[in-house]
Amino acid sequence: MKLSQISGEVERFRASPLRYQQTFSTPLKDLHRFVATALSQFRLETGTLTVELVVFEPENLLKLLARHSIAPESVPAEYTMHVTITATGQVEIAELLEAALGDWVNFVFVPAPELFAIYADHDEYITFFADKESDLLLVTTELIGAGFKLIPGWIREF
Repeated sequence: MKLSQISGEVERFRASPLRYQQTFSTPLKDLHRFVATALSQFRLETGTLTVELVVFEPENLLKLLARHSIAPESVPAEYTMHVTITATGQVEIAELLEAALGDWVNFVFVPAPELFAIYADHDEYITFFADKESDLLLVTTELIGAGFKLIPGWIREF
């Protein structure tokens, strides 16, 4: 896992989000199963999460970074926007998403290969984006089938 400051990632995403989208309510009490279900149809190599906004201290993200030997001193004290965390492999990617979804942060998550992307906010909504409707359906069908709450007709506009 790596931590860096990359500027412009969120702005690039907002300027041209992927074509299709579906939004779910973030199940704070069932994050592990939610993330596992969302990622179950994909074999991802890496995942890059860029924090856009931190409302309260991101305790879960800080604990995750510490577990991966990234010292708290390397995280900006003011939790500046655009801190980027890159995870490698399915396990690290799932840990990263679960930690971020459990904190009061807004973020963009883009995996490689880039079959989908996520924008999540501190108001407990998570939007999945994809360029192909079939890629979006891989995520949403699994989540709906597992009983997670879809927000029908809700469109995230930037």
